[in-house]
Amino acid sequence: MASDKCSSFLLAAAAAAVLVLASAPVAHSWSKEGHMLTCRIAQDLLEPAAAHAVRNLLTEEADGDLSALCVWPDQVRHWYKYRWTSPLHFIDTPDKACSFVYSRDCHGPDGAEDMCVAGAIANFTSQLMHYNHGSADRKYNMTEALLFLSHFMGDVHQPMHVGFTSDQGGNTINLRWFRHKSNLHHVWDREMILTAIAEFYGKDMDAFQKDLVHNFTTGTWSDDVSSWGDCEDLLSCSTKYATESINLACKWAYNDVREGETLSDDYFGSRLPIVTRRIAQGGVRLAMFLNRLFGEHNRDVASPA
Repeated sequence: MASDKCSSFLLAAAAAAVLVLASAPVAHSWSKEGHMLTCRIAQDLLEPAAAHAVRNLLTEEADGDLSALCVWPDQVRHWYKYRWTSPLHFIDTPDKACSFVYSRDCHGPDGAEDMCVAGAIANFTSQLMHYNHGSADRKYNMTEALLFLSHFMGDVHQPMHVGFTSDQGGNTINLRWFRHKSNLHHVWDREMILTAIAEFYGKDMDAFQKDLVHNFTTGTWSDDVSSWGDCEDLLSCSTKYATESINLACKWAYNDVREGETLSDDYFGSRLPIVTRRIAQGGVRLAMFLNRLFGEHNRDVASPA
């Protein structure tokens, strides 16, 4: 039973997350929709053994749906127990360096090593390696590890989560998105996603997801999707993904944007393909991680220390 896999505290938190999922504001992360799409895409790509493991680890309130709890790490990051996780959602890089160097950039505000989204993915991946190696639950909370990994896989694919230090990944670059106030970070977190769903899909997220899946199965990205899973060492994959994000942030997010300006059709039309591709990549790669961690071919994954 899933309830046997996690603490009563997590059960209460997960229940709260399900109840407020539709209304809670999400700050500094893919929008609720972005995270749910990443997790839906991933869960649909799971092999039977991995699908069983995920269902087994989810709380009863999730009813077997990973996407129902993909926003949970955002909702608890300011709770006292989980306040330590707040720096794990992003990476601050030197202004205009347009590069990610793990040893230079992956640290918390106090300088603590590995305290960034790339480090978090490696850490929770390492924890989940114990799932098929004995009494994992006595050492780690496997449910929490699954939820954090799933969420952070979305975060690391949002280009502005690997942004410049001085503007906090675009959070302090205030501007307008069409007719309302926003900032550059939120444009990438949620504005483009919500505008696309409203304008092109009649506010139907299922239709949006179907289009994303079509693009990487038989459509625009189908020739590239096989390379998305290229990564021999699961513990180092997140460095590659973070590097992709800062490169995209420099080329597409920050480029030609000025404080106080209005971003509208031109920016939306040219940047939306980046957003949709990153959501799809996050989902495909999360599935790859979970299939390798929980699947029958987990022999490909080194036994944890």
